[in-house]
This record gives sequence, C-alpha cells and structure tokens, in this order.
Amino acid sequence: MERFGFILAYRFGWGLMLGVTLGAGGPFATPAAAESSPVSYERFGAVGDGLTDDLPAIVAAHAHANEHRLPVRSNPDATYHLGRQALTAIIQTDTDWNTSRFIIDDSQGVDDHRRPLFEVRSRLDAVPLPIERLTRGQEQLDLRPATDFLVWVENANRRIFIRRGLNQNDGTAQREVFILRQDGSIEGGIDWDYDVITAIEARPMDPEPLVVRGGRFINLANRMRQEVGYNYWSRNLRISRSNTEIDGLTLEVAGETDIGHPYRGFLEAERCANITLRNCAIDGRRTYHTIGAAGKPVPMGTYGFLATEVVNFRLINCRSGDIHDRSRWGVTATNFMKNILVEDSTLSRMDVHMGASGSYVIRRSTIGHAGINAIGRGHLLVEDSTLHGRALIAFRADYGSTWEGDVTVRNSRWIPPADQGRLMMFQLENDGTHDFGYPCFMPRVIRLEGLWVDDSGRAEDYRGVSYFNDPIGPPREERPFAYQLTERVEVSGLTTASGLPPRVSDNAAVAAAIEVVATPAGLGLGDGER
Repeated sequence: MERFGFILAYRFGWGLMLGVTLGAGGPFATPAAAESSPVSYERFGAVGDGLTDDLPAIVAAHAHANEHRLPVRSNPDATYHLGRQALTAIIQTDTDWNTSRFIIDDSQGVDDHRRPLFEVRSRLDAVPLPIERLTRGQEQLDLRPATDFLVWVENANRRIFIRRGLNQNDGTAQREVFILRQDGSIEGGIDWDYDVITAIEARPMDPEPLVVRGGRFINLANRMRQEVGYNYWSRNLRISRSNTEIDGLTLEVAGETDIGHPYRGFLEAERCANITLRNCAIDGRRTYHTIGAAGKPVPMGTYGFLATEVVNFRLINCRSGDIHDRSRWGVTATNFMKNILVEDSTLSRMDVHMGASGSYVIRRSTIGHAGINAIGRGHLLVEDSTLHGRALIAFRADYGSTWEGDVTVRNSRWIPPADQGRLMMFQLENDGTHDFGYPCFMPRVIRLEGLWVDDSGRAEDYRGVSYFNDPIGPPREERPFAYQLTERVEVSGLTTASGLPPRVSDNAAVAAAIEVVATPAGLGLGDGER
C-alpha cells in the first residue's frame, strides 16, 4: 500500500485546506519496470486442466503483477480450477480473462464460504478527514483535497431502515457515501443530517480506470444444509476500487439441488464510485427457504449483481438467464446507492433495498418476473423499456414504501403475469404504525407518458387496472407515523389492451386525495372512477 503525507493549512476566512503530497514511488508515479509483457497464471504454476487447484498460482500471479504494475492475461484455452482454499487474488492492474474458463466447485464445501475469490482493490490507503457534521442536501465542504475522495460517514447513534415483516430487524446505523472533489464540492449530495459523525473513512480515488475483461465462470452450487442457518456465500469477485469496469464476464450456475444456501452476488461492488458492469451475464439461482426473524418461513434470495454504498453504478448491456422463471431469484440488488443507471439490459429483477438517491434510471431494458423495486429519494425514470413484474413499479413495504421525489415512466410497456387477477401499477403499503427510522412518502408526482398496459385475457369481472393498490389500509384511530400521499398523476398517451380506463385506487380516501391530470392523448378517468 502507498504512503501518504498530509499537509493541513488553516487560512482565516477560507476554511480548511487539505493537500496530499506524493513522493517517489507514490500511487500516481510510473516506476521503471524490467518487465512489460502481461503476466500469465502459468508462469506461477497454473495448469489450467480444470482439475488442478490453480487458485494459489493465480493469487501469486496477481501479487507479482501488482508489485510491478503489469497487466494480467490468462490463457484463452485454459480451464482454471479455483479450489476450496481460503485465498483471495487481489487485482490492482488491468486483467484480460478473454475466453478462459474458471471452475468454482462449492458442492463439497470450502474452507471459508464468505471469502471472495477475487477482489479489485485500490492501492491507495484510506485516510482521516476532519469532518464533524453534515447537513442534508449539503453540496460543499470547506476542504480542498489534492485528489478526489470517496468518503464514507456514519452516525451510529441513529438507526434507519428499521425493517418490518418476516425479516424484521432493528435497522442499521445511519450512513452514506459521497465523492468529495478537489474544489470541495460534493457529488452524490448528502441524504441525512449528521449532528455527529461517529465514524468516517476517506479513500483517494484512483484517477485511472481499471478494466477486467472476459472470463467464463462456472459455479457448482453449494449444498450447505439449511439447519446451519441463513448463510450468505461469497466465492465471488468483489470490487472496492473506484473507477473500475468489468466487461464481458459470464457466470453459469450448475449442480443446484434441493439443499443449499444463497450467494451475496457474484459481481459485488462495495464502498466505491464510478463502477460499470458492461456486457456481463449471470445466471439466476434457485430460491431456498429458512425461518426468518419473525419465526415464519422466508425465502433466501441470491443475487448475481450486488452493489452497496456506491456512487454512480452502471449496468450496461447486462443480462440474466430466463427472466420469467419464478423458481429463480432475481439477479440485481443494491443498498445505500447514489445514481443508478441500467441501460440496454435484460434482467429478472432490479431491486433497491436500503435506499437509492439522486437518479435511478432504467432505459431501453427488459425487466422480468421479479420486477422493479425501489426505496429512496430523487428521480426514478423508466423509459423505452418492457416490464413484466406484478406491478409496474413496487415500492418495498418492508422499508416503508417510501420514494421522496418524482417518478416518470415514458414510452414503455407493462406486461404483467397472465395469471394475475387485480392489477395495480404502483404497489405501496404503509399503514402509519411502524417507525422505519425516517419519514415516508409516496412519490410526489408520477408522470406516465406513452405507457401501454397488456391487461388482455382477464376474468369477466375485471374492472381495469388501478394506479395504486390500497397503500394506507383501512381507517385507523391513530397513525403515529405519517405517510405522505402522492400529489398528482400526470397521464398522456396511456393505452390498455382491455380498453378499460384506469382508476386511482379502491381505497376511497386515497382516490379522493390524489389528483389525476390527463391530456387529450391520455385515457383519463371514467365517470365515477375517482
């Protein structure tokens, strides 16, 4: 790891100035190297026959490449077996896996199922920053760092995302990430008020992108018995370095049985920024069940793409297997995110668990049976896409069905399951009796522009689609935690296969409170449908 020297200079009236001094051999220097050709795994003893454990050789090859600042290139014709040892290959240089195959055999157990096989890791050490307080919406700090930083902050005194339901819990400490630029500006904004910061970490962002290309991974799934408990497996590629792109990687899942446990996500990005997953394909996995925190059976879901505490996360031309296979869990999940872009992709699920903010954009994509799920704030935009979920967009009830901001669906198609009875575009549920750790909101304004709904072939008593289900439930004497309703729905160019106009909601109080504004091109509302 690199050594940093810090110069702190106080200037009256100008705030704190932070600089980074880099000596010879610093992270942005280019040391002379006796070698220049890519490093191969075979040079360090890899056999590539699909049977020999090549993981120790792969770990050694990357360590050598990192030390000498050399790229790595695998043998295109090799099949590398990654064994069961608790080893992680650290990737700090460009890596080309091209058409090489990698066997991950978890069927007989491993030494440490939570350890990643690969980690794309920065050379740059985390450093302290003198930040004591932050304000929601803040866009500037009185700091002038000599390089851009990815900053993580936490207030352990406050709990948020206090989950409700079968997987109920006591929430998590308030935390988030943002980019601190050299001019002191904040990219990603500040989502919460911090009257105190109990922990902080600042990671200098590598100025040059690192790219990992190719690689055909085959995972023989684990058979850990379910009596062991709810155990997430890793055995994956973890990304903790900002400015990283994974291009063309595929994962095939094989050997699943009735016994097994879920995986965290084969491509897993955590606490970093500017991450692009491009042209990647990951199989969905079988859904298993266990007993949840409420003492009742719950599904154990596995994800292929997973991102946590990331600023600027992009999925470009990525795909999963059969996006309509309900026996398979959806492939994509995120937590504590800022700015998500899904483009030209075909995925079984796009799920935001513990919050996204800024922009959440799905463009020219197809989303399968598990649908789009969202929690957070900012602008959620879906355009030129085809959606197959049970709702057009579902806002997770276990986190309060909150979206503080606007939603736009433009030039898209919604094709719900043919066996689904009642149809609602936006699925929300919050009866105001649970404290999630934050105020909760339905989307402020929803805009539907050029949406086609395939509601053909429904039962004779089908009344048409509704914009909302019953988000607040029956009347209650007390709702201690307010749930702010949508102000209005703006509709233009909305058509349904049945020809029936949509209604607002079957809850009369909700229908009366939400204004629907229809242009001449829209269906509007029939008499008495409010």
